[in-house]
Amino acid sequence: MLRFVVSRVVMMAVTALCLTFIVFALTNLPPNLEKLAKFEAGSRISDEEVASWLARNGYDRPTLLRYGEWLGVLPGWTRADPDTGEVTGRCLSREQSAAGAAEAEADGALRPPRFCGILQGDWGESTVFKVPVLDVVGRSLALTGKLMFWVMVVMVPGALLLGVLAGMREGSRLDRGLSTVSIATTATPEYVSGVVFIAIFTSSAVGLRWFNGSATSAMDDATFQNFTLPVLTIALYGMGYIARMTRASMTEVMTAQYIRTARLKGVSFPQVVLRHALRNALIAPFTVIMLQFPWLLNGVVIVEALFNYKGFGWTLVEAAGNNDIELLLGVSVVSVIVVLVTQLISDIGYAYLNPRIRLS
Repeated sequence: MLRFVVSRVVMMAVTALCLTFIVFALTNLPPNLEKLAKFEAGSRISDEEVASWLARNGYDRPTLLRYGEWLGVLPGWTRADPDTGEVTGRCLSREQSAAGAAEAEADGALRPPRFCGILQGDWGESTVFKVPVLDVVGRSLALTGKLMFWVMVVMVPGALLLGVLAGMREGSRLDRGLSTVSIATTATPEYVSGVVFIAIFTSSAVGLRWFNGSATSAMDDATFQNFTLPVLTIALYGMGYIARMTRASMTEVMTAQYIRTARLKGVSFPQVVLRHALRNALIAPFTVIMLQFPWLLNGVVIVEALFNYKGFGWTLVEAAGNNDIELLLGVSVVSVIVVLVTQLISDIGYAYLNPRIRLS
């Protein structure tokens, strides 16, 4: 087990490096850098002024070199303007820039660090929100984490219950009914079910004003009224998929030879389901459940926009729409880590659900 975990962690590190480099290269393409220069220095600046701004801020150097600096494995760049004497650099703060930077470094005061990348906790500053990227990502991740927790609380037990009940008696009326409900919820997009819920439960025309149509207040204080609709919208969409996978796995397990042997020995049907069939039937749904975490992290963009809930998906849209390169990179790092960690947990969980599986 330890050998498997170590090898997977090494592969995860290599995969994370490759994926983050691809995202870094795509977000730092010349058109994006030109948009960033015009956003910071003015939309009407000339091409020469764009090139000067990019050179002054270190964007004119090779992509691989800047990726190493952003990652924190290469020293940060510094550059002095020959005309004004102003010193700029990646690791320099505003207090260390301009005229007093050289004197401060000479006497040891405010000496800037050599390395200042994401490995050192410096994720850059958001050009849109004007605050450190780590603060924006941390706040939005906490909000989406709260939403993910309640979605999983509603979605997973309900989906497993529907799938087990449908798979216990294949072909019965209960099976057909629950399968129809599962397919209907999976086939209904969130933007459709969310609008329907808002129209039914928040409109005065219908008369069922039970919940709030906006979840903005839930960012600070989540209550039953302001948090039910977004949770229910996401949970219903994912519940059908998990229920169908559970039903298919349960149906396959119920036809196995050891299940028939247990029934012939006189073991009651509930005992067969709970003691013998359920554990093996959960192997396939466990993978699907673990895959819900990456989907919930980045796939709730529509729901967060619909209910005005400023979580991780909303932050991703804001960063992409405003060409906030540093924030986009920070979001990509978190997304890659979540995907790789959930895959590792999924693989390890196989061994505990089915001892016949050997991770080696």
